Amino acid sequence: MPSQTPDQQTARVEDPALLCGRGRFLDDLDPLPGTLTATVVRSDHPHARIRGVDLSRARAHPGVAAVVGPEEVAEALRPFPLSVKTPMDYYPAGTDKVRFVGEPVAVVVAADRYTAEDAGELVRVDYEPLPAVVDVRAAMDGDAPLLHEAAGTNVATDRTFDFGDVDGEFDRAEHVVRGEYSFPRYSSTPMECYSVVAEWRDEADGPSVTAWANFHGPFSMVPVLAGAIGVPASRVRLVVPPDNGGSFGIKAGIYPYVALLALASRHAGHPVRWTEDRVEHLLASSAGSDRSMVFEAAVDSQARIRALRVDLVDNVGAYLRPPEPSTLYRCFGNITGAYGIEAVHLRSRAVVTNKTPTGLNRGFGGQQLYFGLERLVDETAAQLGLDPAEMRRRNLVPADAFPYATPSGGVYDSGDYPGAFELLLKNADYEALCERRRQARENGEYLGLGMAAVVDPSATNIGYVGLATPAEQRGRGKSGSTEHVRVSVDVNGTVSVLLGTVPQGQGHATVARKVVADQLGLPLDQVRPIVEMDTATTPWTVSSGSYSSRFAPLLTSALVEAAERLAATVRAAGAVLLEAEPGDVELAGGRVRLREAPDDAVEFRHAAGLVHWDPGALPEGVSARLYEEAAFTPPESKAAGRDDRINSSLCYGFVAELAVVRIDPDTRRIELTDVYTVHDAGTVLDPVLLEGQVHGALAHGLGGALYEELRYSASGQPTAATFMDYLCPTSAEAGYRLHSDHMQTPSPLTRLGAKGCGEGSSMSLPAAVANAVADALSPHGVRIDSLPLHGDVVHRLLEDAF
Repeated sequence: MPSQTPDQQTARVEDPALLCGRGRFLDDLDPLPGTLTATVVRSDHPHARIRGVDLSRARAHPGVAAVVGPEEVAEALRPFPLSVKTPMDYYPAGTDKVRFVGEPVAVVVAADRYTAEDAGELVRVDYEPLPAVVDVRAAMDGDAPLLHEAAGTNVATDRTFDFGDVDGEFDRAEHVVRGEYSFPRYSSTPMECYSVVAEWRDEADGPSVTAWANFHGPFSMVPVLAGAIGVPASRVRLVVPPDNGGSFGIKAGIYPYVALLALASRHAGHPVRWTEDRVEHLLASSAGSDRSMVFEAAVDSQARIRALRVDLVDNVGAYLRPPEPSTLYRCFGNITGAYGIEAVHLRSRAVVTNKTPTGLNRGFGGQQLYFGLERLVDETAAQLGLDPAEMRRRNLVPADAFPYATPSGGVYDSGDYPGAFELLLKNADYEALCERRRQARENGEYLGLGMAAVVDPSATNIGYVGLATPAEQRGRGKSGSTEHVRVSVDVNGTVSVLLGTVPQGQGHATVARKVVADQLGLPLDQVRPIVEMDTATTPWTVSSGSYSSRFAPLLTSALVEAAERLAATVRAAGAVLLEAEPGDVELAGGRVRLREAPDDAVEFRHAAGLVHWDPGALPEGVSARLYEEAAFTPPESKAAGRDDRINSSLCYGFVAELAVVRIDPDTRRIELTDVYTVHDAGTVLDPVLLEGQVHGALAHGLGGALYEELRYSASGQPTAATFMDYLCPTSAEAGYRLHSDHMQTPSPLTRLGAKGCGEGSSMSLPAAVANAVADALSPHGVRIDSLPLHGDVVHRLLEDAF
């Protein structure tokens, strides 16, 4: 069989259908006959009591099948199960009050969208406006408006952790450096917004719900959904289309709409479809949490950071929507970043305000953490009179320390942080850049260099969510970092691979095909990857899903395990045909061949055919089975201990990044001219796809650094509800010169040594850009403590400085 050309080896399996308009997104599918269309009626108040709702005119409108309001929601649904015990009930629609602009208050179901929207305008809600609060610090004041009166507070969770001799290190410190920082709320704005088709069925043995949704996982949301609609998880079927027009975490927040549309289907007596528009998405879908934080470092005489005091306050919006407060804890094990810091005091609070509820966003938790930590490192260097590069050299975890245990319980599996950092400086010709900066300043120009060195966690252990609950209250605790696959071989020797995760463009099918082909010694065209997710038929666990860079470390490990079992059976069958022992044969080039005489071989398909057509010929003890299901479950992913330590991810990669910015002295416009980046994601499975992930993560990081922010007025009204006001970077803004490089320190914990790589630069670039802008403005004593940065911000900072 002819070998594959280099182009064939790197071509994405997914692209032909997408390029030819044959993608299978949810709006392309019509899964159920008789499906009606819904529109969602939303609050225009940030905080108000619902005194009454008149649905009669909407229900009487021609073509309307059902209208569901607060009364129906409160009667039929339960509050979603929360990660903490604070009494802050969360329904998919306002029942007693509305708590943010855009919160659903009613659903209108009709024959078509036009009719549904016309009828939606006939819904009348009698609101009693209440004072609103959007600032997280103001929300914690004793006289702040309460969003949830039953809780008696706007603080949803407040935990304090101590690891190591923090007080002693601060007492002995030569220097103490303190910084207050804030990180903005922004989204991922996927091209495809939310979409749901839901059907409620009342059957003889009880109700069931089937929903098609462009949900990306994690599937821990399925039992949360089941709990809200009051049916067992076994009677909730979730089907995810093969194609997803982007998510980057945001679509994990779709499940409230699944519950709401299921209830609408129950009242309408038909399946119901709803597709979100862009205004709805920006107003009410989800976003990464904005964070207010304080970092304090105890530094010794050698400029080594010995201890940290960290205070994190996340603005989670109107409700602590599961899986929040995940953003506070996702990076718990790597809270000290890439540095050998031995002691940490950490306070973590999630606070509700009259903003849209938050959730996952690419690099969630890491974006916020590293902005504060990396700004602190730069400000420490400035106070000590050190170059920022030298400050990092003195503090990076050394190469001979791996596996490295962090004070909070993380175990960095492999790495060479100093080596990768020096490669970055070499590639950038750092000394030459510093000289260029000196010359620019002599000419009155604003040129700045900024760097960041971050640990990139992947294969999340969902047990970290339990840290929001004190150890004595959480019982045995939960953990999870498992992925499933199914691999089978048909009578013609074609291998089918069923993936239990739906990608968002990462190329899962491409990599899966290559991994299985390599394991079975087959050409790529003999392996058929299948991407689908149906909780009724596809293997899954609560930790399944396309999130937290899980595919490369977890799912490929499961593929290897399944392929190894199949390979053993095919080798045994091939050995029968070759009249040899199974241990004497190998799989290569699409054949089963003798190791010592490679020309003595049979086709892979003939060996597979023997298993199907003549299983009695197999040696005793060899199963006539060419169908394997594998679940890779790393034992390192354990629940939090009684001491609150947890290894919050299985793998930890590394990113070193350097940004060069130029600020126009007249317009104050910031131009990112160059980005130098070095990634260590363990074994590289596909260099083209990995580079694509770097490009994508940089674009997201650029948005958060210079453009994107979901802003609110003091009264609680969103001021960025369209792309006219919410600025996303385009290809024009991403015109920087990218200098990308890679190192490989394979993980000893995954079957191929691979770690995740999809989020790294989304976490590191905002910090690097902030450091670069601070460097450019440093001659004027300007301090950078918040994002995003743009010309207006720079103008204000310089005006204040002068």
